[in-house]
Amino acid sequence: MKLSYLIVPFAPLIGAILAGLWGRQIGRKGAHTVTILGVLISFIASCVVFADVLAGNTFNGPLYTWMVSGGVKFEVGFLIDTLTVTMMLVVTSVSLMVHIYTIGYMEEDPGYQRFFSYISLFTFSMLMLVMSNNFLQLFFGWEAVGLVSYLLIGFWYTRPTAIFANMKAFLVNRVGDLGFLLGIGLVLAYTGSLDYATVFKNAPSLANISVNLGPVGIPSWATATCILLFIGAMGKSAQVPLHVWLPDSMEGPTPISALIHAATMVTAGIFMVSRMSPLFEMSTTALSFVLIIGATTALFMGFLGIIQYDIKRVVAYSTLSQLGYMTVALGVSAYSAAMFHLVTHAFFKALLFLAAGSVIIGMHHNQDIRYMGGIRKYMKITWLTSLVGSLALIGFPLLSGFYSKDTIIEAVHESKIFGHGYANFAVLCGVFVTAFYSFRMYFLVFHGKERYDEAPHDDHHHHDDHGHGHDAKPHESPWVVTLPLVLLAIPSVILGYFGIDKIVYGDWFKGAIAPIAQGHDTLGPLKAEFHGAMSMAIHGLTSLPFILAMAGVALAYYLYVVNPALPARLRKQFSGIVTVLEEKYYFDRFNEFFFAGGARKLGEGLFRFGDRAVIDGALVNGSAKGIGLIAGLMRHLQTGFIYHYAFVMVAGVLAFLTWLLLR
Repeated sequence: MKLSYLIVPFAPLIGAILAGLWGRQIGRKGAHTVTILGVLISFIASCVVFADVLAGNTFNGPLYTWMVSGGVKFEVGFLIDTLTVTMMLVVTSVSLMVHIYTIGYMEEDPGYQRFFSYISLFTFSMLMLVMSNNFLQLFFGWEAVGLVSYLLIGFWYTRPTAIFANMKAFLVNRVGDLGFLLGIGLVLAYTGSLDYATVFKNAPSLANISVNLGPVGIPSWATATCILLFIGAMGKSAQVPLHVWLPDSMEGPTPISALIHAATMVTAGIFMVSRMSPLFEMSTTALSFVLIIGATTALFMGFLGIIQYDIKRVVAYSTLSQLGYMTVALGVSAYSAAMFHLVTHAFFKALLFLAAGSVIIGMHHNQDIRYMGGIRKYMKITWLTSLVGSLALIGFPLLSGFYSKDTIIEAVHESKIFGHGYANFAVLCGVFVTAFYSFRMYFLVFHGKERYDEAPHDDHHHHDDHGHGHDAKPHESPWVVTLPLVLLAIPSVILGYFGIDKIVYGDWFKGAIAPIAQGHDTLGPLKAEFHGAMSMAIHGLTSLPFILAMAGVALAYYLYVVNPALPARLRKQFSGIVTVLEEKYYFDRFNEFFFAGGARKLGEGLFRFGDRAVIDGALVNGSAKGIGLIAGLMRHLQTGFIYHYAFVMVAGVLAFLTWLLLR
């Protein structure tokens, strides 16, 4: 089996190297052939490994030792268990769909080979991250996906907005990664190992040792480590206040929005916390912190989706909100529910992004939903798959999103830890908000009257590099675009129904996720009430979340189909609230003023006083001036007259004799 484990990450890597370094020689067709083949082989190998794990064979061991320093081994190793294979299947299958889709989406782009090379490299990095059995390799994968994300967001490097966005993503992730690195440092310092199994074995004895972080003393090692590790997850999984990079990352091409910012990279943080569940279970404080951050993200990022006009940004805010839901599930110790939502969300959100991309192609690269409408007549497949994705997202009974999302809401309801009341309110409100903005986008794009001619023609912002005029009617996209849509719609429908029993309430993650600590168990009470997927769906038709979701859809229908003139009036009436939302709660303004502006002021100050005054002024030029002064004084003693020198000698002898006599 070891060979299969190796094939999974390294097949995409070989594809990436071939397409990246020999892209010119093998041409466009060659580039997409080698990379898709690599990911396909990886997907098949993942299925083989998955079947092997189902048969009960797990694996945990090093592949090779990179170095040994002070008794600590730095190795590359794999940990293959149910948690890993779940992630492997999600990453390889979504990645395969995105690779196929890219052939259609990027067909006119000059950077075709480069793009395929990057997305294959991303697949490799993500697989190394999820398969690692130690913190070193986890950190390697963590940084590598960050790097590829940077390269892809700034893929169209001639656009100032794209360059700004990729820099922002990189810098915000640096903040999170600093916390992550400190957390890994605490793990290494106290347990003396980077290997998961060893760390988890030694951790319980360390739980309540106090940690001194400089002036700050933290009473418990577990709390300090978990919060620092979670700060890393906040950067990657875009939780408030480190969420600001994700909406801007929509400057990259649509396929990466689907792959990176919906299905795989942003879920790395969720995966990492699930993997670290033995540590998190030792600290209720850390879990409360996770819960409150997640609840804030789930609710407040949803509000921002309501006022967006760019089709991709609406979906981006919905991703933020759903990541908030997963984080909430982690906070109430419902790790299997969080992982289940991660899996279902990966499929329907990738579907929604790729459908949005298909609409963008059909609309000749216009992304503004104000200038769409009535597209369902022209783009049947895109319309149907979008509807499926939207229904899954709002948690319509029987679709995959319903099972995972309702489980999380119920779990929060059962929780007793600090912050559970606020979280309960946030996730319920979030259901209504999600339904409203999802169907606002859906109705504006696919229903209503056609508004293509109103689009401003010189609108550079909404064009890709090869924008066309807006005169032509929308058209259905080629099969390389619609096939992935259909293939992603299937799991979006059936995955929840067939998965909930096994994954959430069964013992699917047994051994991969820690036993839940006393007083944290929120899925236990739910398991007693669970009588199969069908009865859950029937019961779901009368539940509060379903009623809230339907209310959201109804409101969207009323505002955007029945009475389309009303939203503009409401915007005027509530202009204060709209301004706050349009400014994204002033996070960006504050960051630009305080952190970016502050850093520039600090640099300016250091340059003026440090560089110019102290280093150049005092040290460099000052030493030269000082030597000049001393030389100037010495010059008066060197006269050149013999009788001056004789006088000095006699005076010196006299002084010496006087000293001898008086001693």
